[in-house]
Amino acid sequence: MTQSALLEQIKSKKSFLCIGLDVDQDLIPLDLKCEQDALFIFCKRIIEVTAPYCVAYKPNIAFFEAYGLEGWRSLEKVMDFLNQKYPEIFTIADAKRADIGNTSKHYAKAYFEQFEFDSVTVSPYMGKDSVEPFLGYKEKHAILLALTSNEGASDFQFINADGKLLYEQVIERSKSWQNADRLMYVVGATKAHALQKIRTLIPDSFLLIPGVGAQGGSLEEVAVNGLNNECGLLVNSSRGIIYASSESDFDRVAGSVAKDLQKQMAFYLRQKGIV
Repeated sequence: MTQSALLEQIKSKKSFLCIGLDVDQDLIPLDLKCEQDALFIFCKRIIEVTAPYCVAYKPNIAFFEAYGLEGWRSLEKVMDFLNQKYPEIFTIADAKRADIGNTSKHYAKAYFEQFEFDSVTVSPYMGKDSVEPFLGYKEKHAILLALTSNEGASDFQFINADGKLLYEQVIERSKSWQNADRLMYVVGATKAHALQKIRTLIPDSFLLIPGVGAQGGSLEEVAVNGLNNECGLLVNSSRGIIYASSESDFDRVAGSVAKDLQKQMAFYLRQKGIV
């Protein structure tokens, strides 16, 4: 998917909501657990009620691969469903992959060709030759971990070297990589205070912002500090939407929560003059 197509969706739906599919069989409603493919059925029902309000879905690969071959089959069914019924919605493989060049090439092949994702999250730690294979696909995107929302982010990402924090150096260096225009960046919502500086480094890039909802990130802070003139944000909520109810009405409640977030996002988009 091109960024222009993604922007069209944002303007059409007045939303920059991404929904994370972190599907834990221990947390899904009891009446689904006896189904033959509970992972897929849960995702399908979530997607069907939330699709009008979001522009992206982000299956968390760990939550599928934890169930072995059956989990991979469920993921394949989820992606087939999304690509056939909602081809206009941007898809993100939350896999955080990257390795030596030939290995990354095969990771890219798996997610872009086999599962037909539009993007995949990648780690920058091994440098450009571990990331560039993901950037070799037209209309596909690599979403680079820049500043994350977890507690351990401070272990490395805030190391100061030559007057710049490590995450700032990662962003700066990545701009020189081949096909860097296909890069997006992960910035945790709990680090919203850093968004203004990040926007000076990458004013036009899309930022994937996890951490709004269950992790306590503020949508207002993210929007005020992170929106650019075309939006440039995908704000993710996972548990706050898909587990808003643990009862048989989980899909209806998820749709209601997604709709509320969309309304808030529409306000910020109008405030910015984007819609």
